[in-house]
Amino acid sequence: VADLIGADLSRANLSDTNLSGADLRVADLRRANLRGADLSSADLRGADLSGTDLGGADLSGTDLSGTDLIDADLSDADLSGADLSGTDLIVADLRGANLNDANLRGADLRGANLRRANLGVADLSDADLSGADLRGADLRGANLIDANLSGADISGADLRRANLGGADISSANLG
Repeated sequence: VADLIGADLSRANLSDTNLSGADLRVADLRRANLRGADLSSADLRGADLSGTDLGGADLSGTDLSGTDLIDADLSDADLSGADLSGTDLIVADLRGANLNDANLRGADLRGANLRRANLGVADLSDADLSGADLRGADLRGANLIDANLSGADISGADLRRANLGGADISSANLG
C-alpha cells in the first residue's frame, strides 16, 4: 500500500495506475491525469483534486471526505459506497458516474453535471445541488432531506422512494 501523504502529484500522469488502498491524505493532485486509475479504498481525505481527470476511475469505497473536486472530471467513474461528505464538487463532471450508496451529505454540487448518474440510495441530505444537471439521473431511494435543488434540472430523473423532506425545489425544472 502506497504512502503518499501530502505528496505533490499536481499535473502528474497517473492514468490506469493501481493506487488501490493508497494513503493520499492532503496530497496535491491538481490537474493530474488519473483517468482509469484504480483508487478503490484509497484515503483521499483533504486532498486537492481540483481540475483532475478521474474519468472512468475506480473510486469505490474511497474516503474523499473534505476533498476539493472543483471542476474535476468524474464522468463514468465508480464512486459506489464512497464517502464524499462535505466535498466541494462545484461544476464537477459526474455524467454517468456510479454514486450508488455514496455519502454526499453536505456536499457542494452547485452546477455539477450529474446527467444519467446513478445516485440510488445515496445520502444527499443538506447537499447543495442548486443549478445542477440531474437529467435522467437515478435517485431511487436517495436521501435528499434539506437538500438545495433550486434551479436544478431534474427532468427525467427517477425519484421513486426518494426522501425530499425539507428540500428546496424552487425554480427546479421537473420536466
